[in-house]
Amino acid sequence: MKMEKVLKISLTIFLLILAVACGKNEGRTSDGKKKYIIAVDLIYPPFSYKENNQNIGIDVELIKAIAKEEGFEVEIKPMDFGGIIPAIQSGQLDGAIAGANITEDRKKVVDFSEPYYDAGLVAVVNKNNTAIKTAKDLEGKRLVVKNGTAGARYAEENLKGKAQVRVYEDTTSMLKAVENNQADAAFEDYPVIAYTLKITPDAKLKIGTEKLTNDKNGFMVKKGTNKELLGKFNKGLKALKENGEYQKIINKYTK
Repeated sequence: MKMEKVLKISLTIFLLILAVACGKNEGRTSDGKKKYIIAVDLIYPPFSYKENNQNIGIDVELIKAIAKEEGFEVEIKPMDFGGIIPAIQSGQLDGAIAGANITEDRKKVVDFSEPYYDAGLVAVVNKNNTAIKTAKDLEGKRLVVKNGTAGARYAEENLKGKAQVRVYEDTTSMLKAVENNQADAAFEDYPVIAYTLKITPDAKLKIGTEKLTNDKNGFMVKKGTNKELLGKFNKGLKALKENGEYQKIINKYTK
């Protein structure tokens, strides 16, 4: 009986050790490279979108290039922007590159990389709209914003009680509301709307104002828990800027 107990205990210990060892290999590829689950915005051209059933865009190509430079693998996970930070906080994601503006509020819950893109917010209006040219002109208007974005924050901080604000979950639906005169203006990052108008010249939209903000985009990880990945991103970003690969990616989607 004693020998049987010893064998059972030994087997239990062995299985526990095996489980721990296997656990250490989670998040690695077959060749031993570290693999990270990285979110991108579901529909946010030119930063991330689908074409021919492939995820493409500035954010997608940039994180893949950084991964190659730093010797790790990524699994791209497209998500609605509003769910990305909660997913980072809950541990469902290792990080996210989703056109996210670096803000003080977000810094309270996530850690940011060095800025990887200089953005800025503009008001987008119907082509026939001649009434909106400045920030002041937005007061009293029907505005649409995308959930969790700089546009939503701008409306909350500057136009609360001064305009009607409706929230959408994706850029396409938001802009369609302006095209169909269901809203007077939408807020969007300049590079996003500039790209949209470039590839859809027949869209009934135009940029109505100068840049309303001077935002910078950053890569995000869970606060205080993933310095290794953050360091790899910053190091890889610097290398890509030095070797010219960064500018090639930017030019591919903005020129």
